[in-house]
Amino acid sequence: MPLSSTMTPIATQTLTGNAGTITFSSIPQTYTDLVLVSVFGASVGMDIHVRFNGDNNNNYSAIRFFGNGTGGFVSRADDSGIQPRTSTNQVSTVTTILKENIMNYTNTSIFKPVVGRYDYSGQVETHAGLWRNTAAITSVSMVSIGQAFVTGSTFTLYGIKAA
Repeated sequence: MPLSSTMTPIATQTLTGNAGTITFSSIPQTYTDLVLVSVFGASVGMDIHVRFNGDNNNNYSAIRFFGNGTGGFVSRADDSGIQPRTSTNQVSTVTTILKENIMNYTNTSIFKPVVGRYDYSGQVETHAGLWRNTAAITSVSMVSIGQAFVTGSTFTLYGIKAA
């Protein structure tokens, strides 16, 4: 993904050991949008939730569109995080790329919309989600339910400046 003059890296985390949660905290409130780009190996049976400000209640909604070239499905969920994917067959040798676009994260008069995409092993998913809270987002976490993100995984949070 090419960086433009409006896209600024805020922080990067590269795992030196397996981890169940990755958190970016103290996010500057000087951008209009955020982009979280993750390149990671995953473990078998891993579910991922993207959460804001430590909120792990059922304040998130998402719809997912998934396809692998031979079939697809659509699902909707209310959950304890934006759940970009649920994988029961992901293995640590497969690299997953996940990109989350978090819009209007500082606006305290709206719920926070999220649009994302992930790719792994010939499969792709697009999802749209909503954090049903009007608080400004000051931290973003990716939480692995069941298994861990593996060593060498990289997570980068970018800020998008208003045009």
